[in-house]
Amino acid sequence: MTLTDPNSWHPIRPGERFRNPWPASEPHGLGDVLRFFRESRSRPRAPTPPRGSFPVATPAVAYPTAGADERRATWIGHATVLLQLNGVNLITDPMFSQRAFPVQWMGPRRVMDPGLALDRLPPLDVVLVSHNHYDHLDRPAVKRIARAHPQATWVVPLGLGGYLRGWGAHAIVELDWWQQLEVHGVRVTATPARHFSNRRLGDRNRSLWCGYALDLDGWRAWFAGDTAYHPQFGEIGSRTGPFDFAMVPIGAYDPRWFMERVHVDPEEALRAYGEVTAAHRDAPHPLMLALHWGTFRLTDEPMDEPPRRALARWREMGLEDDRLWVAAFGETRAL
Repeated sequence: MTLTDPNSWHPIRPGERFRNPWPASEPHGLGDVLRFFRESRSRPRAPTPPRGSFPVATPAVAYPTAGADERRATWIGHATVLLQLNGVNLITDPMFSQRAFPVQWMGPRRVMDPGLALDRLPPLDVVLVSHNHYDHLDRPAVKRIARAHPQATWVVPLGLGGYLRGWGAHAIVELDWWQQLEVHGVRVTATPARHFSNRRLGDRNRSLWCGYALDLDGWRAWFAGDTAYHPQFGEIGSRTGPFDFAMVPIGAYDPRWFMERVHVDPEEALRAYGEVTAAHRDAPHPLMLALHWGTFRLTDEPMDEPPRRALARWREMGLEDDRLWVAAFGETRAL
């Protein structure tokens, strides 16, 4: 395992807190949060669909790993993707609990169960965590993975390692934006995201947030993490692309006055995809897996709306339908 730091840069940290470097990126304060919940009582809102409403598929996971020249991705749900790349197993933001909340008796509950059970994961080599929110950093899952997969290396943004150590993880590497790690032959680069961190009282923005670019023998993928739109998607593409596979969030975006600082909507997701790919116009368009929809009811838009809007914008951009992957829960695709 090697760690390099090519021109490392991170957001300014006044008072030991991180912040986004772009205008109007500070998350809304308490007054706006109270307004959000007050208005939620009167806003028209589509009903939450019954549990199990979205398509499911039987995962085609390779045990213990995929072959030396084989690559597979399995969407488990939300931002959780199992990547099996040339004998290396990686997972992104492993979220398996029934609720995205500090306790399991209240808070947002799953509409769809994980597409692959936690105890059916193959031996993990690398775990990527984008930030500390409850729908992305799942303490019970971390504890179980740490026990069942002690060989795994955990790659996290700056300041997040303390949580994981307390939950039993051992091999932990914290990365700044643009910092790189090579592990199991995979070069992992932390990429900028426009978001924030907050998990408990007093810890807002005391850890960083990011996405990740992956490079394994010239095959490249990008996991956007949790992000609003920002002006550095083009730089991500030029510095770490061209990509063969992109994992981009498309959901949890309404009402826009409240969510636009933290989450892209489907049109912004496709704008980000276009900017990430623009630096390499001669390269084929990467397959894009749509993330962050259909699992938890977090915001106001109908839960089936994000993929419909994403597909409509995809076609407006003149892109081939088969390059946008709106997966069934548990679906595996060869990459």
